[in-house]
Amino acid sequence: MIFNSQSGITDRAREADWSQWYLEHLRIMATVPGVFSAQRFTTTHPGHPPSLAMYGVANADVFKGEYYLSVRGMGEWLPLIDKQWYRRNLFDGLVRAPEVNAGQVLLVVDRDAPDAALAALSMTWLTVAGIDRSTPYRGIAVVSKHAVPALSPDVAIYTPASKRYVNVNEEQPT
Repeated sequence: MIFNSQSGITDRAREADWSQWYLEHLRIMATVPGVFSAQRFTTTHPGHPPSLAMYGVANADVFKGEYYLSVRGMGEWLPLIDKQWYRRNLFDGLVRAPEVNAGQVLLVVDRDAPDAALAALSMTWLTVAGIDRSTPYRGIAVVSKHAVPALSPDVAIYTPASKRYVNVNEEQPT
């Protein structure tokens, strides 16, 4: 399963501090039992949440665990979270979150149904399975940052803002 947390902050002057906090948060999240990986992305694409964190998780029970509940959330940043962007969704469709390297971008689009018009992008269509359920389907694709085709404005282009943290205590799904 894939867990996405999308957000942004209202105080742009604090962006560097928030990014630094997020790196440590990802590292900690990658120690949670049932969390396989954690990676953060950012975009300046208009109309899309500026920040997206993608986690590979074993199942929805991860979010009930005592340790997860003790480390989750935005901590001191919660008052600065821009509510227009804050969405948390759990998706079925992949057993492993894709790794997005420095030379790549993550394309993200939400739809009411998988969109055959985006077939050329080799989108993987994820089905919402829990939490906010803000979209029925999310399409994701990893492409070279030098080969991004012309896209409609509703397809966001996210750049890696962190490495992919891997939980060394969990057997990685294949």
